[in-house]
Amino acid sequence: MDEADRQVLRRYRVRLVGELQVAPLWDALLSRELFTRDMIEDIQRAGSGSRRDQARQLVTDLETRGKQALPLFISCLEDTGQDTLASFLRVSRQAVKQDPEAFRPLDLEPVVLGQMGLQPKELGVPKLGPPQPSPGNLTAVLLGPEALCPAQLRPEVLKPETPKPVDIGSGRARDVCAPERLRGNADLAYVMDADPCGHCLIINNVNFHPASGLSTRTGSNVDCEKLQLRFYRLHFMVEVKCDLTTKEMVAVLVEMAQQDHHALDCFAVVILSHGCQASHLQFPGAVYGTDGCSVSIERIVNIFSGTSCPSLGGKPKLFFIQACGGEQKDYGFEVTHTSSKGRTFSSDSEPDAVPFQNDLRTFDQLDAVSSLPTPSDILVSYSTFPGFVSWRDKKSGSWYIETLDRVLEQWADSEDLQSLLLRVANAVSEKGIYKQIPGCFNFLRKKLFFKTS
Repeated sequence: MDEADRQVLRRYRVRLVGELQVAPLWDALLSRELFTRDMIEDIQRAGSGSRRDQARQLVTDLETRGKQALPLFISCLEDTGQDTLASFLRVSRQAVKQDPEAFRPLDLEPVVLGQMGLQPKELGVPKLGPPQPSPGNLTAVLLGPEALCPAQLRPEVLKPETPKPVDIGSGRARDVCAPERLRGNADLAYVMDADPCGHCLIINNVNFHPASGLSTRTGSNVDCEKLQLRFYRLHFMVEVKCDLTTKEMVAVLVEMAQQDHHALDCFAVVILSHGCQASHLQFPGAVYGTDGCSVSIERIVNIFSGTSCPSLGGKPKLFFIQACGGEQKDYGFEVTHTSSKGRTFSSDSEPDAVPFQNDLRTFDQLDAVSSLPTPSDILVSYSTFPGFVSWRDKKSGSWYIETLDRVLEQWADSEDLQSLLLRVANAVSEKGIYKQIPGCFNFLRKKLFFKTS
């Protein structure tokens, strides 16, 4: 889609989400080949499945459907009797092509609150010192740390006394108080008493159909074997599935969600595959099946929602995604210290990247945020920042999984999951010439300590 059409959709996004009637559109979108049936099914499952959520997802995905997407969409609106919206979009499209500058986002100049109202940013910062009130008038306060005297509005940060670490061998130190103090407190940490503690499903896609255009993921079996053993030692029941198509991936996940998890305390999914960017409301990215079709991370996570898998309600659901978040290569930036212990970039390192849609940002943030459900007890850990490649060594496996396995081995007995993932992010960020940093979407309500004994 060209930039002019994209600007039309973004400028009038809120109106489209509010007025668009999606139910009559599905057949028209299929007949004009604007979307496939699988794409439409994904749109219908967006968010809570309401008309508004479906409309928002449809408008988002429309940006990815090529140069003729907007005129074809306008024709679909006319075919389904939504002439007012169709005419509005057609006129707006003509207007933006005639005067593109009128539709560009405004560059807003920051202003500072001053005594005379709004003043431009060049207003000088007042000297430190208590303000002198005028009789009968309220004194305006310049917002910012420079305007605060040491005794004014200075928040007090309460720092708990840090327990002294003790040496537990192998050159490691352990905080002997934190785990014991938190593990037994059900208000602060998830209960992980069951043995086994839960299921762990590993999907390892290595060999892809020739027609998919996706390369063999050499080294992924190393990752799979490491995590299979690691989660077994963390008291999970581990099941490995290899080389699944997209439909097979979804079927295996649905089957797992339909099992009875009442007697268990946790659930984990590990996906090792090629990946790409994808439009989303909650969780970014998508992973490929061996047939070259993708399934969004958002859809995978929603399979284990409270309604789809009630026996996991209130229990932590963990997703570890080793796949590219896009196709950009991160060259990093120069820092003043030289503490990096990263290895040199190997010729055997390759990305799990697949080109996909560009610039999938949404611009109805207020509308989107106010209606999004809040997922709970979910953590999605990504091997890389959205939009960037994720590196995998053909011999030793991916940077992310190799580091995750090592960190779990060394620190799972003494640190919670979020602290472990911070260690992973720091260690991976120091590797290679091209850079990579893992990240996560954390909706856990408590700390999670793995069962290690």
